[in-house]
Amino acid sequence: MYSLLLGIIYVAFVSLGLPDSLVGSGWPVMHQDLGVPVAFAGILTMIIAGGTILSSLASERVTRRFGVGVVTAVSVGMTGAALLGFSFSDQFWMLCLWAIPYGLGAGAVDAALNNYVAVHFAARHMNWLHGCWGLGASISPFIMSYALSADLGWHAAYLIIGVLQAVLTFVLLISIPLWGKVKPIVGDGAAPADESPDETSDAPFAPERAHVPLAAALRIPGVVLILVAFFAYCALESTAILWAATYLVTDRGVDAVTAAAFASLFLLGVTAGRFLAGFFADRIGDRALIRGGFALVGVGAVLIALPLGTDVLALVGLALAGLGCAPIYPAIIHSTPVNFGRRNSHAIIGIQMAAAYTGSTFVPPLFGAVSAVTGLWVFPLFLAILVVLGLLMSERLNRLVDRRQV
Repeated sequence: MYSLLLGIIYVAFVSLGLPDSLVGSGWPVMHQDLGVPVAFAGILTMIIAGGTILSSLASERVTRRFGVGVVTAVSVGMTGAALLGFSFSDQFWMLCLWAIPYGLGAGAVDAALNNYVAVHFAARHMNWLHGCWGLGASISPFIMSYALSADLGWHAAYLIIGVLQAVLTFVLLISIPLWGKVKPIVGDGAAPADESPDETSDAPFAPERAHVPLAAALRIPGVVLILVAFFAYCALESTAILWAATYLVTDRGVDAVTAAAFASLFLLGVTAGRFLAGFFADRIGDRALIRGGFALVGVGAVLIALPLGTDVLALVGLALAGLGCAPIYPAIIHSTPVNFGRRNSHAIIGIQMAAAYTGSTFVPPLFGAVSAVTGLWVFPLFLAILVVLGLLMSERLNRLVDRRQV
């Protein structure tokens, strides 16, 4: 039963990543077919991000009411329905309409699944599961490429992935009875000893007092620190993904083909690094993964910035930054029940998801505005500032948690 549910969750994480690259990979063709400017992609992604942030914040209340299995199945179903809606859309306003359930479904399932895994499974699974998300995000551009090269059109890519999501929804609906039968782990990720069974209940209909309102969660000591750290990390990752190749070409004079290849290595480093981190995550712990990850990204930023006659170190630095990013996201999520208790973890993870999407949505355009004034040379410095901010906040949280446990 444990292995069966774990396998379903692995497939669900691949499914979470599948839609995330579709808009970006298909937009060069989509905007022409729809007769809208290229910049309209920003409108679409903002609608999706807005829905994701809202549903992340509401995820804890909804999941306590209906259970994580139901929320996961319904959320994946909403995402699948939105993708099918995309596949039948021939007007931009229709995409905007379907983007609403797209974002709402993505945020709810992200927070619910991450909390469930943090409470019920070891750190290695959190890393491998997020590696599976990267696998899904890497597969969808190939599906889009296949659909376009076979003259099926971009609609077919959305149809294919929408059907896959529909099949997964059916599997998740069947698996609902399994979710309440897996016991929370003891040790890393377990609730503090002073929490009562009611407070740590994973039952679909937990007591009303188990709900943690947003304002109450934000008042818990250390929550603001981890939100800033998570915001900084996600801002760093998304900024690097969007601007790395442009920086290498514009500021370092690297040819476009090489820059694109090494920019993709950043994403491959994130995905491969998460699978690699899973093999030793249980031994070294979440704190070391977060600390080491930020430190490695910092080393990468320094290598990118070095004004040498060769670009080799800059390219190596970009790959190292990707490897450094790999364990930070899963480790922050997995450490939440330990730092704040299982009673609070879902509410806090929901807010973390909102902070993550806020950072990844708004900071890359902010960097674009800053670099328009300063020049793209500021790219590694911008990354370094986010590294320092994230590391400083996470270390302050560690000291706070240590004092609380004394």
